[in-house]
Amino acid sequence: MSDPAARDDAPRTRNRHRAVRADARRNRDKIVEIAAQIFAREGLDVPMDAIARRAGVGAGTLYRHFPTRQDLLGQVLAQRTTDLTRRCREIEGAALEPGEALERWLDALGEWMRSYDGLPGPLREAYTSSSSPLAPTCEEVIEMTRGFLEPAQRAGVARAEVDADTLYQAVLAMAWVASAVEGAGDGADDVVANRPAEGDSGEEPRSGLVALVRRGWRRS
Repeated sequence: MSDPAARDDAPRTRNRHRAVRADARRNRDKIVEIAAQIFAREGLDVPMDAIARRAGVGAGTLYRHFPTRQDLLGQVLAQRTTDLTRRCREIEGAALEPGEALERWLDALGEWMRSYDGLPGPLREAYTSSSSPLAPTCEEVIEMTRGFLEPAQRAGVARAEVDADTLYQAVLAMAWVASAVEGAGDGADDVVANRPAEGDSGEEPRSGLVALVRRGWRRS
């Protein structure tokens, strides 16, 4: 025969457990929100303890949810990728010529890779390590890239030998260089940007890594 007192305590116990879970979710969401703000303003090298302090939680709470910086970055980047997915859908719905759609996607991809100062490094590591917390996001983005590359190949405007992984790596290399030269002085941005070199007047840029990537995948 069951204990009546135990039956009376059961609803209170369930309510306490639900309250604890809700509090844990709020803490986790707050940490991710604050980390995203800090990464955007200060880059990825901010100490984890500083993130916990600004989020109003203890270091133990932060590490319980995110044992490593990569775990935290993986969650922050997953949310940022929602915006990239939305951009993907916008480009797909714009009824563009396949080559133009691919170019716009590569622009959006490059911007995403530069969301936070220092992000290209962890993305490169994630590409080579399936155990990285960022690896699922990288795989998702490569699949989106494939979705733009293959129609361009079928249309005959993209080289048949180029694959989505190679194109992803090329844009990632471009983003890494952009991050490295940012703020290096006059002309540094032109190394990366889709702008003509001084004295050029044509519509097609003759310098810049963006132009190099585009010349690389386009059929001549």
